[in-house]
Amino acid sequence: MLKKALFAIGTACMSLQVMAANTLVEMKTSMGNIEIELFNDKAPISAKNFESYVKDNFYNGTIFHRVIPGFMIQGGGMDANMVEKKTKAPIQNESYNGLKNLRGTLAMARTNMPNSATSQFFINTVDNRLPS
Repeated sequence: MLKKALFAIGTACMSLQVMAANTLVEMKTSMGNIEIELFNDKAPISAKNFESYVKDNFYNGTIFHRVIPGFMIQGGGMDANMVEKKTKAPIQNESYNGLKNLRGTLAMARTNMPNSATSQFFINTVDNRLPS
């Protein structure tokens, strides 16, 4: 059952394109391509971090290892054998930048520690708003 939920980020994984102020990334997966826009202006640390993993081909061969229907899909840290890849140092949290976790947006995944994001990210499958 879990295998059905997993899909791979392809070997020819991602390509970068810089347009205006934001970087565009095309992620090739076994379920189709995903276009990602990095908001260099509002989340410069996160955008630079994600872009560095793309340039290093880090995401090639990784999977979406956590899929929660009605919430999000998470990837960027595990290979097809569910082995966690070695990452770079964690980055500073940029969550107070005005960007929201709306359907289709990508955010860096982290632990309960605010400044713990490394390579893992999640894509919101619905609008995920913070409780009031």
